[in-house]
Amino acid sequence: VMLDTRIPKGDNFTDEEPEENVKWWRKAVQHTRVFARVSPIHKQVIVQAYQKYGYNGIGDIVAMTGDGVNDAPALKQAEVGVAMGQRGTEVAKDASDIVLHDDNFSSVVKGMEQGRLSSENLQKSIMYTLCSKVPQVAPTFGELFGVPQALTVAQVLLIDIGTDIWTAIAYALQPAESKLMERPPRHPRHEKMVNCKVLVYSYGYIGQLQMLFCWLMFFWATPGMWDLYLSGKSPNDYNPEDFVTDTMGMTVYYWTLVLGQIAAAVSTTTKLQSVLGFGTAPYCFPNNTLNLMFVGEVVMGLAAIYLNPIQQAFKTGWIPTRSVLLPVIAFIGITIADEVRKAFGRSLE
Repeated sequence: VMLDTRIPKGDNFTDEEPEENVKWWRKAVQHTRVFARVSPIHKQVIVQAYQKYGYNGIGDIVAMTGDGVNDAPALKQAEVGVAMGQRGTEVAKDASDIVLHDDNFSSVVKGMEQGRLSSENLQKSIMYTLCSKVPQVAPTFGELFGVPQALTVAQVLLIDIGTDIWTAIAYALQPAESKLMERPPRHPRHEKMVNCKVLVYSYGYIGQLQMLFCWLMFFWATPGMWDLYLSGKSPNDYNPEDFVTDTMGMTVYYWTLVLGQIAAAVSTTTKLQSVLGFGTAPYCFPNNTLNLMFVGEVVMGLAAIYLNPIQQAFKTGWIPTRSVLLPVIAFIGITIADEVRKAFGRSLE
């Protein structure tokens, strides 16, 4: 009888509902845990109330389980309707999005975990992909201030298509972090997949570190690059030795960015859990497909440095062993920096 007086005037709740009903439902969806002796229409209205007034007025994402004909309206109304496969009626199954073949509610929890994992892995893949955009665009602005060319369009494509895209796909196989189900889920209406946190992490944090190390190695690890920069020469005035120096500089910048992206990939495999085991159980490197992509990135990078056909295609060139080894500092620096960030984040939990 109580619910009969709280049913919306139309087919669903609107902004025109009486204020008394709105207050009642807001309180109900926040505090009530059991609704007893409800009719089929009541079940549907309860789902609608959570969708309208839940999550502080933003609206909850609702899953509904049921097995009978009287559950069908609510199963259809919910974002995710879950019907029982063994004892459920055909009407309930037809109205649902998911059918539990074992009628075991623990399967719902496993499904939620897999859904969160898929969402997290997609977000991590996007975070990783965006990291390299800052150091990729930085050389263009550097040329405006007289810095020799540090990266060509072909080399950007070699990074994006030759290595990054395959590494990003490998995130689909990434196992869950230890506290995946202990953290609040991302609300799709309140927090988008690519949100402010993702952009700050990729552009304002990892991307900046990558750019810093790329420029550092460009001038420090490239023989003669600092002298070429101080000379103030225009590319039109380069002699053959200057072109060799610039080619070596571009190669060092490219190689440093490759190692920086591997560091970004290692870092973004977890949000707070330590990869190396600093202060918590180590996440390590459980995704063998992703590990294989790391090897592929290194092989592709070294091939661009030492194989003549790839050198000709992407305007890279031979660099000395010192110039190959020094950029490893970028990998170590970025990885350790993010381990420190994660430790600080865990301390705030």
